[in-house]
Amino acid sequence: MLKEKSHFREELPINVITAHIEEYPTHFHDDLEVLYVLDGSINVKNGYYNYLLKQGDIFILNDREIHSFSRTEEDNMVMMLQMDLAYFSNYYGDLKNNFFVTDMHDDEESLDVLRNILGRIMMEVIEKGYGYEHKVIESTHNLLACLLSDFQYFIAEDGKFTSETKNKANKVLAGRLRRITDYMYENYTRKLTLNEIAERERLSIYYLSHVIKEATGLSFQDLLSFIRVEESEKLLLGTNKKIGAISEEMGFSAVRYYIKHFKTWFDMHPQEYRKKCGDKPHVRKSMARYVRCSPQEIEEAIRKQTKGVYSEYIKGKKPDPVIVSLDIQLALEQQDKEDLFMCQLLERDDMKPIARPYNLMKSLKETVLVSGVNYIITTSSGKAADINSISILVYNINDFIRKELEGAENREKIHEICSQYEEEGEFLIKCQGLSGDFHVSRYKISQNNIVTAYQEGLRAPGVASKRETLISSWSTLPDVEFSAITTSEALSVRSTMRGISAEIILIDRQHPGRG
Repeated sequence: MLKEKSHFREELPINVITAHIEEYPTHFHDDLEVLYVLDGSINVKNGYYNYLLKQGDIFILNDREIHSFSRTEEDNMVMMLQMDLAYFSNYYGDLKNNFFVTDMHDDEESLDVLRNILGRIMMEVIEKGYGYEHKVIESTHNLLACLLSDFQYFIAEDGKFTSETKNKANKVLAGRLRRITDYMYENYTRKLTLNEIAERERLSIYYLSHVIKEATGLSFQDLLSFIRVEESEKLLLGTNKKIGAISEEMGFSAVRYYIKHFKTWFDMHPQEYRKKCGDKPHVRKSMARYVRCSPQEIEEAIRKQTKGVYSEYIKGKKPDPVIVSLDIQLALEQQDKEDLFMCQLLERDDMKPIARPYNLMKSLKETVLVSGVNYIITTSSGKAADINSISILVYNINDFIRKELEGAENREKIHEICSQYEEEGEFLIKCQGLSGDFHVSRYKISQNNIVTAYQEGLRAPGVASKRETLISSWSTLPDVEFSAITTSEALSVRSTMRGISAEIILIDRQHPGRG
């Protein structure tokens, strides 16, 4: 068994591999993984239980679940999507404490939504168009919103599900295995016995031994030795400690046992390994055997199955995202909502270049669902059951900049503020109560649009040539983008901006027969 560490590349908090799988030996990792069978079938072993996944099936592998894959007699094509829980927990709390189940689910409509989102993610990763990272992250937010809405189950302290569902013994056991391995990783440095864990789990020693062997392919003692050997690598390469000291610190009763088990997993003596690798961790070759699919193969499979198709996140290096959770039903029922949006500032005459999106939004004359200082969400509908459109306006203006703009005495000062403010902003709007197919229309004005508009207003008449005036007018044009999305009770929309900028996002239900 191998504890895998996911390496998220290309500045995205996800990994996507679409491949023909031969065999992927027993392993686990600290991230959430989604399997989506695009073609053929595969065998999946998750803990103690075996599953046969066929075309169209989706299977969730939760954090630290022990699993393996192997091919059947027919060819296969499988999407493996890993999500960085550390990144996404910034938006949804501690996702490690959530447990997602799709193999017990009878709601084909919700599964279709998952398939559609997964297909969209694959296409976005393949095409790598302009700004694709933003689209991939937004699609992954929608994937998580769907999982949290329709596929979430909870495990209580005694290992039982708090929500009733059929055929759930397999997931209860999966949760138990996760607790067992967590406990072993937390306590491997001391004398740890099978009896101790059996008492914690209220199981017989015989049954627990059988469960561990069946799930991992290792006896309890071999699994414990593997964990100790694996963890010893840090001391072996990162310190000058002697082999005997490392052996003792890892919990081995004698150095000869440490050497024996190290050779089993690394095919060499610990001292030889230290000399060979120096201060660089040895990258062990994965025993997984698969062949990556070509973009053409993936596109063809997606067309058959679906309806349509990071930047590095370091906490503290950019402002916290603005996260708005909107329950449409409750918002419509709420009376006398407090208007928090900065309307008074944007209605000033000297704010016109910044206020263009606000004035467009205002012209819709819609009902306000919720507002904050730098965002407002409205709808033209009066009842949750009749919601056909949502309008979202967000401004990348924090409290400090808002006060600076309020205190600005003239256009020159506003232009200076807009030119100097470079901070990034991120908004995530999570709407509960939207199901179906929607058109998404985006209208964004950037910092450059706004700064250029102020420059034009401050320039003396007749100074610029016609050519310069034409080019300058192009620089004030907004970015407009159109897309489509399918949701099941929850929809997430993400907007990112730099400097003083704004975006309107119009979400409209697609009606049958209309384009």
